[in-house]
Amino acid sequence: MATASRSKHRREGGDESGVRKRILRAAFAAFTKNGYATTSTLEIAKRARVSKRDLYRLVGNKQQMLIACISERAKRLEMPADLPLPRDRETLAQVLASFGTKLVREVSDPTVIGVFRLAIAEAVHAPEVARTLNAIGRETRRAALREIMARAEMSRLLTGRPAELAEQFFGLLWRDLMVSLLLGVAQRPTPRQIAGRARDAAVAFLQLHPATE
Repeated sequence: MATASRSKHRREGGDESGVRKRILRAAFAAFTKNGYATTSTLEIAKRARVSKRDLYRLVGNKQQMLIACISERAKRLEMPADLPLPRDRETLAQVLASFGTKLVREVSDPTVIGVFRLAIAEAVHAPEVARTLNAIGRETRRAALREIMARAEMSRLLTGRPAELAEQFFGLLWRDLMVSLLLGVAQRPTPRQIAGRARDAAVAFLQLHPATE
């Protein structure tokens, strides 16, 4: 009897996970179509084919849904806990290029660009969208790159403040691509183009910060 109860609990947990994902997809679709401020929880519940009770139980209120939508993407940009400490400049270049490739690939995804456009469109009526995107999405990747820079500084491969070094690399990596994507005047780069952009940014960054004797 106890075994059957545990099995049922696992099935329900798995079902709830699927329903939660469906709710978040429905929420994001509604936010991008109608705007965050004017989207109701009832509309999201209808889109997700769930009751409002289940919607609140599995995800929460509208702002919690927004946070969850952004957080799911932000998780992909967290640095792994076992990130190796760069021991030489060649390894550092590889780490920066790898991080840059992953960053541009994730952020240039049409869904993520849609989140940024949503934040811009709702800046007046729902400033919490921009605040949430900045606190969770943008800060996650900045913290990850600061960690790389801090480890490189610890290994005496770079000198400077990790936060400032990170901002320099971001500038070299993105140039005007993000603005062009937001305006819809540029297409998402191909995987090969993204990898090339990241390598070029890593090389340019290390040229700006030559090795110290």
